[in-house]
Amino acid sequence: MLKPHYPIITERLLLRPFTPDDLDAVNAYESRPDVARYLYWEPRDRDTSATFLDKKTTRTALHDEGDALDLAVTLRDTGQVIGSCLLIWSSRQHRQGEIGYILHPGHHGLGYATEASRAMLRLGFADLGLHRIVGRLDALNTASARVLEKLGMRREATLVDNELVKGVWASEAVYAMLESEWTP
Repeated sequence: MLKPHYPIITERLLLRPFTPDDLDAVNAYESRPDVARYLYWEPRDRDTSATFLDKKTTRTALHDEGDALDLAVTLRDTGQVIGSCLLIWSSRQHRQGEIGYILHPGHHGLGYATEASRAMLRLGFADLGLHRIVGRLDALNTASARVLEKLGMRREATLVDNELVKGVWASEAVYAMLESEWTP
């Protein structure tokens, strides 16, 4: 089980649970076609973002496999919500998890996704005791692949045309890191 002490502080970011007050900031990136491009969902209208935000506000602890931490990525100096980061506890028996992230494109290329994801790796390995953490992404999403590579994750597989996403076959890249390969 893992219930982090919030906020999680990194050099430039605060990671904290979402609140209903975050709706405008969340919808500002979830409504964008360039954000939804490599995700399973289409751009979201405000009502759809509100529905998913309600779920995010409850994802603050890992009690058992299948649970997820879904945290707001905020700038330390302003408190502005610029995205989200995720840690899923995918298997208790095999001590495995998965990380993910979404950032508003206005904050791409500044290292924020790497910084937030590094904190999620620490939670998974140091605090939850995971053995292996993966990152899965659309194989065409080269920017996201660079984030995982900067974290030191290795590309283990490309699953060709393995999922039908928005009516089109998509290939999936799988990156992973073992606890023994992680450096705090």
